[in-house]
Amino acid sequence: MRTFASVLALTSALLMAVPASAHEAGDWLVRFGGSNIDPKSSNGDLDLTPVGLGVADVDVDSQIGVTFNIAYMYTANWGVELLAALPYEHDIKVEGLPGTAATVTHLPPTLSIQYHFLPDGMFQPYVGAGVNLTWFMDDSKEEGLRAADDLLGVTTGIDVDSTSVGLAAQVGFDYIINDTWFVNFDVRWIDINTDATLIVDGADFATADVEIDPIVYGIHVGYRF
Repeated sequence: MRTFASVLALTSALLMAVPASAHEAGDWLVRFGGSNIDPKSSNGDLDLTPVGLGVADVDVDSQIGVTFNIAYMYTANWGVELLAALPYEHDIKVEGLPGTAATVTHLPPTLSIQYHFLPDGMFQPYVGAGVNLTWFMDDSKEEGLRAADDLLGVTTGIDVDSTSVGLAAQVGFDYIINDTWFVNFDVRWIDINTDATLIVDGADFATADVEIDPIVYGIHVGYRF
């Protein structure tokens, strides 16, 4: 029993003596994982009164996808980070139409300046702020608009503006595992807005100012070199 207690005490002392492997000036940090883009509720209004549907709410659903980022530490406290992702596809629902009215695919690269509060610790919280440029690459009609086609005897479509530029903010932390590996959690707010135009028989019919403005929750594994 005395031997076990001695070994336990020695092990604890050695663990406490191991210094935290901190981020340093000149480090590159690469993080890979997934994020949930969760748009705010009630993303806009679409005026459908000419076809008897009134002013309809537009809602964009949340989506989980693959995200990755690379950061460069200019000092132990200050770094710059570029967030990238594989394409995200969101369903768009319009009040009064069944199911999904349309889908839209986008990429949301975001460039941020970060400040790390505790660069010498194993637990390294930080905040960041920057700018987002979202590319909307594809939009397509789904069962909701096809149902409108059948009901009204028309041909509908949707057109989403190609880009959105807005501010972004984040909070997060890195938890250091060893000299090269760490885990990361972060939460971001991103200002994403676009115009979605309903097309009927080849002509613009109604346009909604769609405010997506999501909260983005991310979990990543990081590598430092």
